[in-house]
Amino acid sequence: MQTVDVLVIGAGPAGTVAASYLKKQGYDVTILEKEKFPRFQIGESLLPCCMEHLTEAGLREAIEPLNFQKKTGAAFMRGEKRCEFLFEDQFTQGWTWTWQVKRADFDNKLAEATRKKGVDVNFECEVTAVQCGPDKQIVDYKDAEGNPQRIEAKFIIDSSGYGRVLPRLFNLSKPSAFTPRGAVFSHLEDKNRSEEASNNIFVHSFDNNKSWIWAIPFSDGSTSVGIVGDREKIEALAENNGEKYKEFVRNFEDLSGRFKESNFKFEPRAILGYSIGVTQMSGEGFVLSGNSTEFLDPIFSSGVTFATASGLLSAKMTHRHLQGETVDWKKEYEEVIQKGIDVFRSYVSGWYTGDFQTIVFAKHIDEDIKRQICSVLAGYVWDQNNPFVKKHDTILPTLAKVIKMKEKAEEAGS
Repeated sequence: MQTVDVLVIGAGPAGTVAASYLKKQGYDVTILEKEKFPRFQIGESLLPCCMEHLTEAGLREAIEPLNFQKKTGAAFMRGEKRCEFLFEDQFTQGWTWTWQVKRADFDNKLAEATRKKGVDVNFECEVTAVQCGPDKQIVDYKDAEGNPQRIEAKFIIDSSGYGRVLPRLFNLSKPSAFTPRGAVFSHLEDKNRSEEASNNIFVHSFDNNKSWIWAIPFSDGSTSVGIVGDREKIEALAENNGEKYKEFVRNFEDLSGRFKESNFKFEPRAILGYSIGVTQMSGEGFVLSGNSTEFLDPIFSSGVTFATASGLLSAKMTHRHLQGETVDWKKEYEEVIQKGIDVFRSYVSGWYTGDFQTIVFAKHIDEDIKRQICSVLAGYVWDQNNPFVKKHDTILPTLAKVIKMKEKAEEAGS
């Protein structure tokens, strides 16, 4: 039976960041990944904050030669209304740009770079059972040939993403409080893209804030285009190989004919009911990271940032644990990650109630407020010096209410 210091389940961004960091500390690390890479994955628009995590894990340099599309901001649009956030003009001192990536290439390169660091990365390996204890963890899995295997580790980091290995095996999942939603998406030719549209993710709100479209440009001239809405709407758009989705994207007025004649790179795909949570993020002999913890909603592109943030922090905590320190996993890991999740939860809620749009589409938006919101959109959701982080649960609805009252008074006086 193989024995290692740390077993990481999943070779996505959370798993490779965790494994690379721990390898740098001198540990024997193995990754078990259920799928074969490269593989398609949604979640292509990164946030500047994750660049810090990739850098600390020693992985950013491996990504740079791929020449992914540089992302310098985000533009929100609704009809004729538009608000653009540029990361170079934000409240928090941090990265001012990131990448828009094709996840198949991005994740594959992260896995390759992690393997080159000496981590044993194994694809097409399905974990079937886990036994956890104070000193050793026993993991049973099927290898790429379907043969049963067993591995012993001192500690497990579950970065299995949507596979949610330990939440499933240990019954840790809990339903999300959000309305069940879904997404239907594809990659399209983007011959009508302007230079400005190359540097930003564009988000178009419609259906009274219940639905929205993303447009994420790639460096090869194609663009990821997806529609998010309630489950019934997405199911209808995805029927018959996405026939209604294709028609909607080609004719949606706010896209101004951008994709009218575009070819689709693959048949539209749909994901339904993706929001989910967990009852706990750690336990005896294990910790969860990435989408194994909680996934909220794709509206603010927070998925990869939470993956890299939790992957890095889980690795640092595991290092301390294996060095014999007494680690307060609840306070030092779960509560820290949960704080970031809760900030974005407030903004996701604010998006669907319309409070976020009321603020960003106001006739006059205060520049300081805009910079503070921009830092949240850049992923700096742990910066307690930012009022829009510290007071996240009340500041959006309160400010939106003030703006509505002010604009109503202005209309009455005109």
